[in-house]
Amino acid sequence: MNPTIALPTAFESSSPKERHLTVFPEIPLFTRHSNNPILTRQDWPYPINSVFNAGATLLPDGDTLLLCRVEDRRGLSHLCAARSANGIDGWHIDSRPTLMSNPTEYPEEIWGIEDPRITYVPELEQYAIAYTSFARGGPGVSLALTRDFRSFERYGVIMPPEDKDAALLPRRIGGFWALIHRPVTTLGAHMWISYSPDLRHWGSHKVILEARRGGWWDANKIGLCSPPIETSRGWLVLYHGVRQTASGSIYRLGLALFDLDKPEICLRRGDSWMFGPEAPYERSGDVNDVVFPCGQTLAADGDTIHLYYGAADSCIAMATGSIRALLSWLDANSEATNAVNS
Repeated sequence: MNPTIALPTAFESSSPKERHLTVFPEIPLFTRHSNNPILTRQDWPYPINSVFNAGATLLPDGDTLLLCRVEDRRGLSHLCAARSANGIDGWHIDSRPTLMSNPTEYPEEIWGIEDPRITYVPELEQYAIAYTSFARGGPGVSLALTRDFRSFERYGVIMPPEDKDAALLPRRIGGFWALIHRPVTTLGAHMWISYSPDLRHWGSHKVILEARRGGWWDANKIGLCSPPIETSRGWLVLYHGVRQTASGSIYRLGLALFDLDKPEICLRRGDSWMFGPEAPYERSGDVNDVVFPCGQTLAADGDTIHLYYGAADSCIAMATGSIRALLSWLDANSEATNAVNS
C-alpha cells in the first residue's frame, strides 16, 4: 500500500490561523517497499522481543548499515548493527549486541540505550551516534563516536533528562557543532537546537519548532525523526507529531525546512502530515499506529531517499522518496515563515 498525500494544498484565507483546506488529487510521496517489513525479530541471531527505530548510513564500500534498536525480553534495549549490499535484503547481523548499555561507567544507561541517529562527520572522519540513554531520571541524550561500528568512544550524557530525539549536524555552524534535540519542559515537547565548541559542553539553546496546539495532527508533542538533510535550499527535516485519540496515540511524519547558516530559523513548515501508519505492520504491534524513522540513506543520484523506520515498535520497514518531491510538497503545503512556530 502506498502513502497518499494531498498535493497541493490551497487556502481561502491568508491568515495562518484562519486558513481553510481545499482538497486536490492525491499522489504518493513515499513508496513502501514490497518486501516490508525488511527486518523482524525472526531475523535475529539471538533471542529478542523486537527490533525497530534504526539509525542508517552508507559505508565506504557502498553497503548500508542499520544500527537497530533491539529490545530484549527484559524490556531493555541495546543497539545491534545489520549490514546489506542493497539496503533491502541479504542482511548480515552482528551475532552479539554491537553497543550495549554500560551502567557501571555510565549509570544513565541502567535501563538501556535506544533510538540512534547516525551522522557522518567529514571533519572528524568518524560517525557520530546520538542516542537515548534511559535511567531513573528519565531519558537523556548521549553521544558516541566510531570509525567502524566495532569500537566506540562514549561521551556520555550531553543533554540531561528529559530529552531525546537528537541528531548532530554534519558540519560546524559558525564554528560550533549543532545538535537538534527534544527536551520536555514546562513549555511543552518542542524541538530545540544547541551549540558546542567541543561536543561536550553545550549552550546557546533555542527552540526551533514548537508543537502546535489544539486539534492539529502535531499538537502538544513533536520530535526529530532522521538526521536533517542538507539541500541547496536549507536543512530538510522530517519530524514526528503525536496525536492523542480516544484509542491511543498516532505517530505521523511532517516536514520543515531550516536556514543553512542559521538552522534555528524555520523557513517553511508543512501544515499536514505526509506519511502515517497505514500498512498492517504499522497499525498493529507492541505499540499500535507508529511510523518512526531514525535514519535514511541517499542514493548516488543525490535525490532518492531510502527511509528506514520502526513500525509499531515491532519491526523495521523501508520507504523510498525524493528530495525534490518533498521540497515541492513543502512549497505547496506551507507558507514561508521566519517564526519558530507556525
